[in-house]
Amino acid sequence: MKTLTKHTLIYDNECPMCNIYSKGFIKAGMLDESGREAFTELTIKNKNLINFKRAKNEIALVDHEKNEVIYGLDSLLLIIGNSFPTLEKIARIQPLYWFFKKLYSFVSYNRKQIIPSKNNSEAACIPDFNLKYRLAYIAFVVFFSAFVLSIFSTKLGLGLNQNYWREFAICIGQIVWQVIFLKTHLKDKIWNYLGNMMTVSLIGTLLLIPALFLNLNPISNIIYFGIVVSIMFFEHIRRCKILKLNFLPTLSWMIFRIMMMIILIWINK
Repeated sequence: MKTLTKHTLIYDNECPMCNIYSKGFIKAGMLDESGREAFTELTIKNKNLINFKRAKNEIALVDHEKNEVIYGLDSLLLIIGNSFPTLEKIARIQPLYWFFKKLYSFVSYNRKQIIPSKNNSEAACIPDFNLKYRLAYIAFVVFFSAFVLSIFSTKLGLGLNQNYWREFAICIGQIVWQVIFLKTHLKDKIWNYLGNMMTVSLIGTLLLIPALFLNLNPISNIIYFGIVVSIMFFEHIRRCKILKLNFLPTLSWMIFRIMMMIILIWINK
């Protein structure tokens, strides 16, 4: 690997994803040993160089030779392109560059909903709220979860047929239910909560995927589903604690899910 010297990547040290890939650049030799610096431990020199607000949304790469700062996807492409010039050239071709830039923003603006952080101080690397990308994240989880659940539901032995729109309606119903019953309680935390709730749904969906390829009997599938729901339940509680919320959102979340299960069983008797 060709090492990019005299550059410092300012990474979000409270984001496991950012920590992994920035450390990976150093281990791979793409950055030197001092080639990254934690956002919460900025030196005065780097703090004066970077746009503090922008660096919360887009990872910053400081060029110490030119005293310039590159942000977001461009900073990552510069590091990768230093070792793999062809990859950088391909990634910069339109519309690939447009797609990767949108994908980067999609992950960056939702990263605290994907992996929450307990540090909510001004000094923390918390991205701005972006309604467009939050709605995009919610929509992605809804479509993906509805697809997986529509297949898995047929394995539970409850007489359910594969119906994507039924599961889609249930996913949307969960969001509407939580908003109606919790909007007053959650106040300005509503979008952060919804983002975290959708991540809980995404975790559950990903855990169900292996069962789609296993030839389990209905009882085993119900047990498997119960384990997944239990994991989601405790993860929901954990995230509510991080958001400094009480048990009410989890209670409302469980009531809706139990209610939907009862209705589906009753309809298919």
